[in-house]
Amino acid sequence: MRLLLVYCHPDPDSYGASLRRAAVEALTAAGHELREIDLYAEGFDPVFSREEKRTYLEDTAANIRGVQAHVQALRWAEGWVVVYPTWFYGAPAMLKGWLDRVWLPGVSFKIASARQRTIGGQLRNIRLFVGITTSGSPWWWLKVIGDPGRSLFMRGLRPLYAQRCRMEWLQLHNMNHVTAAERDAFRDRVARRLARIAA
Repeated sequence: MRLLLVYCHPDPDSYGASLRRAAVEALTAAGHELREIDLYAEGFDPVFSREEKRTYLEDTAANIRGVQAHVQALRWAEGWVVVYPTWFYGAPAMLKGWLDRVWLPGVSFKIASARQRTIGGQLRNIRLFVGITTSGSPWWWLKVIGDPGRSLFMRGLRPLYAQRCRMEWLQLHNMNHVTAAERDAFRDRVARRLARIAA
């Protein structure tokens, strides 16, 4: 399977970086064709500019040209994996900016046809999604507040994909208080789960 792995963390020595390495090793060993985007290492600009807003609907092609390599990677993929830390209940600004600037009309969705209608999905090539994240909050607190990060990736973006897209969410909670053994166990769980994805 052609898989796009998007990684978002500013520290190359972080635990998140070790999760990324585990993911890459497991997916490669399973025989998948893998492309990676490291948003911080690339210096991706997450700022959705005034000009991009002006041309968002009138000249979407101009916005697509500005992030062409990312759009091509998204269209190439049959599935994608995201690895990031949960900050303030959601995706880091860098990752949210990537969604804002790359997941454009004509790329990931089409504008709703009328009022009270929802957008139409245009990423029907995506048959698999895996979210991998860590969070300082306990699971029960995220459940109380609606778990915005998980909701975005698992519910908000789901209609854009293929009808029977497989969805997987792997999250380590209480990150500020887990032991080294618990971190190792979660990393091993990530590797085992990804190793089972059929090529």
